Amino acid sequence: MSTERKRHGQFTSSWGFVLSAVGSAVGMANVWGFPAKMGSNGGGAFLIAYLAFILLFGTVGLSAEYAVGRRARTGTLGSYRMAWASRRERLGGAGGLLGWLPLAGSMCIAIGYAVIIAYVLKAFYASVTGSLMTADTAAWFEGFSLSDYSVVPFHVVVVVGTLLTLLLGAKSIERSNKVMMPLFFIIFIVLAVRVAFLPGAAEGYRYMFTCRWEELLDPMVWIWAMGQAFFSLSITGSGMIVYGAYLRPEEDVVSLAKQTALFDTIAALVAALVIIPACFAYGLDVGAGPSLLFVTLPRILQDIPLGRLFAVILYTAMVFAGVSSLQNMFEAVGESLLHRFPRLNRRWVLAILCIVCLGIGLNMEPIFKWGPWMDIVSIYIIPIGATLGAVSWFWIMRREELMEEINRSARRPSGALWYGVGRFVYVPCAVILCCVALFLKVAF
Repeated sequence: MSTERKRHGQFTSSWGFVLSAVGSAVGMANVWGFPAKMGSNGGGAFLIAYLAFILLFGTVGLSAEYAVGRRARTGTLGSYRMAWASRRERLGGAGGLLGWLPLAGSMCIAIGYAVIIAYVLKAFYASVTGSLMTADTAAWFEGFSLSDYSVVPFHVVVVVGTLLTLLLGAKSIERSNKVMMPLFFIIFIVLAVRVAFLPGAAEGYRYMFTCRWEELLDPMVWIWAMGQAFFSLSITGSGMIVYGAYLRPEEDVVSLAKQTALFDTIAALVAALVIIPACFAYGLDVGAGPSLLFVTLPRILQDIPLGRLFAVILYTAMVFAGVSSLQNMFEAVGESLLHRFPRLNRRWVLAILCIVCLGIGLNMEPIFKWGPWMDIVSIYIIPIGATLGAVSWFWIMRREELMEEINRSARRPSGALWYGVGRFVYVPCAVILCCVALFLKVAF
């Protein structure tokens, strides 16, 4: 076993790996992002476009990141170096330098993400105490989302608690997700069943699953669906590579990528089955974004029997979704630091991440501060990182090496079609998304 695997361990089962990967993918992008984008981009038409991109990205993009990570036996920095060096040894240094950009994206989004999870944890606490059930939800949310240092205790708990789950590397990631992810799915299924009994919920279902075919002619429906698919599957040129590095040689990466995409999509749909019908039942804006979680849903929960119990259930699931995603972001950065600076040990690296995340994040708790920060990360760093990764795997890395790893232990080996789709469909999609994101930022 290599030094890297001795240091970080391996996932012990396919199921443990899939749950951990789904945990990374399932997060705010599913629970409020997917319903909000679906609600404002044609409902059923958006769903068709989204499923098409999930099939493409899950089969090609995600499996490539898993394979590259496993071949390099390390995360972001080492994987880019390996991919570029496979073309020509002296290019390895350039690849290693490029890897810092998507890695920086993981760290930057982790800082902002931890603030959001702190908000969720505060909502969980307010649900447990019952104060959320009598509050003016808009005023309650504004009270802490626009104030400095308003969720400090919750922020510290989120960051420290998440980093503690990384102490044993792959082993502790797998163990925690084997608990969190099944509970997440069970909780959201319970909520979806409860929402189904709300008067007017049927209109939400009709909106979700009725395709107005003319909507598919709108290019922005496809662009938003593509961006959501990239973000939802955590294909950022960084995060999923590190989980691939902890895969056993006997695992089929394409099969695991498809399973990850399947369960991630189920999570997104179940979240939409909670939020969209509930918003239709109460005549609320389904495209409201973050306020769905902190204003819209609490308002609904205040009006239904056992609303306090369902509020506790909802925010428990949201904490699980957030922490499992944050684990991946921290692990991607931590592993790369351990690879780049081998004299450091895991505890020191986690302590450094804790200091950096809290030091910056505590000064970004108000939404008006972390909102622009997250915009910069999501519009610039993440799409560019995803594009760098796609180009590196399919245009720089030697085809023979990538295909050897893709087909290692594969039950049904991939061939020229898989590689061609990656090179001539997946990579252009990443480039288009990057260009559109930059254009929209400049234009608007």
